[in-house]
Amino acid sequence: MAGHDFLSQRRAALEKEWARWVPTRAAAAGIDSSKLRGEVAQSWMRSRHTVDPERDCAPAAADDVGVRWSESPLRAPMSDLSDHLHAITHDSDFVAAVTDEDGTILWSHGGAVMRRRAERVGFAPGGRWDETHMGTNALSLTLRTGRPSSVFAAEHLVAALHEWVCYCAPIRGADGRQLGVLDLSTTWDRSHPLAMSTVRTLATAIEAKLTQSTRAPGPRLTCLGGAELIRENERIPLRRRHFEILTLLALEPDGFTPERLQLAIYGDRASAASTVKADVSHLRRTAVGDITSRIYRLATPLSCDAADVLAALAAGDTATAVRLYRGPLLPGSQTPGIVEWREYLEVGVRTAVLASDDPSLALRYGAKALEDSMIHEHACRLLPTADARRAIATARLRAASRS
Repeated sequence: MAGHDFLSQRRAALEKEWARWVPTRAAAAGIDSSKLRGEVAQSWMRSRHTVDPERDCAPAAADDVGVRWSESPLRAPMSDLSDHLHAITHDSDFVAAVTDEDGTILWSHGGAVMRRRAERVGFAPGGRWDETHMGTNALSLTLRTGRPSSVFAAEHLVAALHEWVCYCAPIRGADGRQLGVLDLSTTWDRSHPLAMSTVRTLATAIEAKLTQSTRAPGPRLTCLGGAELIRENERIPLRRRHFEILTLLALEPDGFTPERLQLAIYGDRASAASTVKADVSHLRRTAVGDITSRIYRLATPLSCDAADVLAALAAGDTATAVRLYRGPLLPGSQTPGIVEWREYLEVGVRTAVLASDDPSLALRYGAKALEDSMIHEHACRLLPTADARRAIATARLRAASRS
């Protein structure tokens, strides 16, 4: 009986607090509290104890989220859908983001204008968007309820988000566990009635790829700094020509006509079409299963370190690109298609490093490019004089200048 009295008193106190604070907060946000959705009002009540509604930016995670993203099970399916997401964000002025199960953004992408606006409020990798840190928003509601959510304009607890509208859907693994949240956000005047349907469809596609990868793990191709193909923990022996063809197919998922693949392999050198056809047939039998015929294309999922670097560069994730870039693409190969991709990857990573103001990236890439004096000069410019790492960059610069 005493317990029942205590609960009744506690409920009455909460209702009184609700009646006083929620209408006041709603009025400050310019909305009618009588029309406020219950889940939004309840989220306001929970988060107001830890979040200042006047804060201007989401707090940042303490660790390097680039490492977390590289190890996340969501990274591979997101890479598969990256072109589709990029088209959505650029064509519709949205910014897309993926969080982990705790609400920390691990990946984001958007057009230049929306990306800058998002970065100003911490809607970028490292930003913490759970209810405890950023109050009421679509990400925090989906994390808490496990259901798709949208939050419009002044429904956000934080006033800095009142120009935004966000649409979210949970992403679950094959075992049903919620791995994170997919978000599409824009300014309220650009809201679109199909946005919620789009984010739910994309989340379903990600979940399908997660289930597929769990049921049938594909082989893993390493072609940066060396060549190796691993399938089910077993190394598959291949000739150099087979590695070259497999690498080209992994880097160009739309595939090659037989004539174009022959040109990419042999260039202007005379060769019989039957030679490439025989090599592709060998790969079908021994390495990766089905390769389509009219257009040579991988029909079986194949993860590849060079393709992962490309995806990281496309997402603006320089830290991941530098970490994954272990050296030149198939070093020693003079195959025209490989040489072209080798230069593309090297220039892409190098340009991203030079555009970054993070000295650790210049140092890390510099360890793989010891003769690149421009990289070492960039590291020296970024590192404070008292930073012990400056000695490393200086020594590398001097060695590169002498070579």
